Amino acid sequence: MVKGLPQKMFLGQDYRSPLSAKVFSSWDFCIQGQEAATIKKHEISNEFKVELEEGRHLLMVQHQTRAQRACHLLTYLRVNTLIGILVVGAISAIFWATKYSQDNKEESLFLLLQYLPPGVIALVNFLGPLLFVFLVQLENYPPNTEVNLTLIWCVVLKLASLGMFSFSLGQTVLCIGRNKTSCESYGYNACDYQCWEDSVGEELYKLSIFNFLLMVAFTFLVSLPRRLLVERFSGRFWAWLDREEFLLPKNVLDIVEGQTVTWMGLFYCPLLPVLNSIFVFLTFYIKKYTLLRNSRPSPRPFRASSSIFFFQLVLILGLLLAAVPLGYVVSSIRSSWDCGLFTNYSAPWQVVPELVALRLPPPSQRILHYLGSHAFSFPLLILLSLVLTVCVSQSQASARAIRGLRKQLVWQVQEKWHLVDDLSRLLPEPGSGDSLGPESPHSRGSRPRYFCPGFPCPGSPGPRAPRPEHSFEDPAGLRGVPVPAPRFRFPSGAEL
Repeated sequence: MVKGLPQKMFLGQDYRSPLSAKVFSSWDFCIQGQEAATIKKHEISNEFKVELEEGRHLLMVQHQTRAQRACHLLTYLRVNTLIGILVVGAISAIFWATKYSQDNKEESLFLLLQYLPPGVIALVNFLGPLLFVFLVQLENYPPNTEVNLTLIWCVVLKLASLGMFSFSLGQTVLCIGRNKTSCESYGYNACDYQCWEDSVGEELYKLSIFNFLLMVAFTFLVSLPRRLLVERFSGRFWAWLDREEFLLPKNVLDIVEGQTVTWMGLFYCPLLPVLNSIFVFLTFYIKKYTLLRNSRPSPRPFRASSSIFFFQLVLILGLLLAAVPLGYVVSSIRSSWDCGLFTNYSAPWQVVPELVALRLPPPSQRILHYLGSHAFSFPLLILLSLVLTVCVSQSQASARAIRGLRKQLVWQVQEKWHLVDDLSRLLPEPGSGDSLGPESPHSRGSRPRYFCPGFPCPGSPGPRAPRPEHSFEDPAGLRGVPVPAPRFRFPSGAEL
């Protein structure tokens, strides 16, 4: 263990704690229950599998030739280009499905056509991750990189599908990028959508309800019969089919998608958060049943601790995806003429300054006007710039301190290894140090003269006189036999 420490990449940006640290410090000694201990064992085993697989892949990359690296790069470009084409095709399918559903409202099959956009979005979000997992495995990445790359493409697909759904609704309902006579006078497609807020809210309701019903149907009509058939029959085909693989990242992203749809519908359908809360409550128990009864663990190890920040980042991106169109609608789009709370205003945001002027006292109005003026914005911008400069300088200083500590750690580990090496050469061989007589000239000459060869050492293993405050008595039966000097001494504080 000590011999391998200097070989670790302490000074690199990809420094990770050695596997020995995980072996000796991973267990939680506060665990008392058997079930918690079993879960902790599986967690530690998963960490070891990930570390060993990443170390094996790192060694393979280091021993690759230029031709192999070029082939790997071509495979990477080919696979990611194919995934990008699939994402673009899925987004185009969502756009045309939404457009076709909204343009054919008068047909007899409209009851089926109105669920065409949610159906296409659900189909894309179901088939996309499966294709991504299969294609990313062709690149021969380490487990952690493979999971992260698959998650990135799944996030791009889900957020892009919701963004294209919002854009297609805006183009159809609000005439974004289209020229119509009704749009010129009203600001929206007043001929087909007299209450356009209700129409958008209906689409978001249908999307949320359809996703939940699809999850329930897939659980009880696909996963459950699959598990029963696998348990009932035996054979090569059923062994290949096996139970459904429970993919934790995919299920987390499904919840994030539902939350993004809820944020998108806050202005159009205020009861959607209540409905989504009920769906989340029911989804938890349905997923729990699926996990414990119908699923098998994933053979690919997944490090959940390193993906917490990633899921939080996806939530922030979903919030931005919902807030930007909503801010544009509230501030710039004309409300419906025939229904709604803002029929007398050109935009819903005009209610806010009117209420401020009518309800707030003059001192509060002056404070709000000052907070929105340039006299407050410019000093605030300068203050934020100074705070950002201080934070950047502090982070750079911390990075320099970390680099210095890593160099010091490397030097200390190398020094300890030299000390261990010299100590192993100074100690006598087994069976030769039992005699108390004087050492032979051969053994004395075979020892190194200095304790720390190759770098400065504050002491040498020469003999020293005993301290005056201590007295040594000759043991019985050894009177007259000289006592050998100490083999080596530790340096004092003054020498250090």
